[in-house]
Amino acid sequence: MAIDTPSPTSPTTPAPLPDTPRMSTRDRLVLFVLCAAQFMVALDFSVLNVALPVLGADLGMSQSALQWAVTAFALPSGGFLLLFGRIGDLYGRRRLFLTGLALFAAASVLATFAWDPASFLAGRALQGLGAAVIVPTGMSLLTTTFAEGPARARALGISGTLMSLGFTIGMVAGGILTDALGWRSTMGLLAVFALIVLPLAPGLLPESRTPERPHLDVPGAITVTGGLLSLIYALTTAADHGFARADVIATLMAGLALLAAFVVVESRTAAPLVSLPMLRRRTVAWGNIGGLVTFSMMSTVIFVLTLYLQEILDLSAWETGLVFGVQGVVSVVAGALTPRFVSRLGARRTLVLSLTGQGAFISGLVFLNAETWSVWLATAAVSVASMFHLGAIISYGLTVTSGVPDEEQGLATGLVTSTQQIGLTVGIPLLGVIATTADDLLSGTRTAMALNAAIVLTAAALVGLGLRTRRTAGSGAVEAEALGSR
Repeated sequence: MAIDTPSPTSPTTPAPLPDTPRMSTRDRLVLFVLCAAQFMVALDFSVLNVALPVLGADLGMSQSALQWAVTAFALPSGGFLLLFGRIGDLYGRRRLFLTGLALFAAASVLATFAWDPASFLAGRALQGLGAAVIVPTGMSLLTTTFAEGPARARALGISGTLMSLGFTIGMVAGGILTDALGWRSTMGLLAVFALIVLPLAPGLLPESRTPERPHLDVPGAITVTGGLLSLIYALTTAADHGFARADVIATLMAGLALLAAFVVVESRTAAPLVSLPMLRRRTVAWGNIGGLVTFSMMSTVIFVLTLYLQEILDLSAWETGLVFGVQGVVSVVAGALTPRFVSRLGARRTLVLSLTGQGAFISGLVFLNAETWSVWLATAAVSVASMFHLGAIISYGLTVTSGVPDEEQGLATGLVTSTQQIGLTVGIPLLGVIATTADDLLSGTRTAMALNAAIVLTAAALVGLGLRTRRTAGSGAVEAEALGSR
């Protein structure tokens, strides 16, 4: 997940941080509660993945319908993120954070005891809605609790690392729990986690809201959320019934129209959910494109590989969890090493290099087959690709926030978080359906991986061009372009 750090002094050379002051006991407890909530959300993104085939057989869900187990969570968590972040600004972040935790806990209980696909997907959707409340309000509480500078940087770094670790542990724990207790235990784990965090939060977290109380951009929230919902519905329904159906065509056109209306609304409102002038900054625009691609394409890899390992290679849920456990360990190591590369290469070059590496190693998955040895190819390729993926996560967050004035840092980091959630939402409907609806899963997996790699490598080239440096007039010296300028 994205790790937010202070803006570098230039788009390519981060400023060194002074020594970090010691945290008080209360600060550590506050950080624990906020990080535990973010960890729980990250766990939810991955804990169910290896259980999907078992879940589908138990609830009678088709292979192509399994993507809704992921999409039903990711869609509201991405679509409502900006809205709930603004509501928290207006009416109190602590209050909304606690509401999100309670909703997440109740939804996890519903998903645990689901009796049919409809009740399970309802629980997953409500979990996603709770996550859409928890993520932005939790991040705002963290940044308002810890002063800007080394203390905040340390807190954000710990939060980001734990979110990445949550995804890793989710893959391994999902396999263990599914084999030992069944798929329902994966949802029960989330319910227990939420019920542990919820009673600790009220006495520790301070209330906070913006003093200026900006107007709520209801038209913007309606258009962007409706647009995303319509597009994902159209893509997912087309996977089962094709693009010729009337409802697919109607929702696809409605989604595009609503997103176009969102742009118009944001250009005219005084307190937009997304600042269009902010998006005109080169670092913000191209950095978020890089973030969108790295998240959406890697989530597709995880989804498709989960099905491939269990359906083609006949691995158990536990063995599948081990494959992704290796991937997670490599990712955590990459998270510790990436800042060193950023300090030497700069955030922009690290982002381009990371996208290139991610795409290159995903392309190796095109050679998967039905032989047992392919598990080693899958493990090696996805692990190294994930190493570059985490490098892209960290460097895109730095790129987006570089050159942004202090008073606009909150908006910039909000865009980083939104890109992350939307990327996790759109990837599986776009490419996951290729694997699940092909004549056979193996050929569909290869096709999906080929397209995935092509998209990531193309994005790397475009981001590199978009964030390129230029020579100053009258000299041969190359300097960083004022990427934040219009």
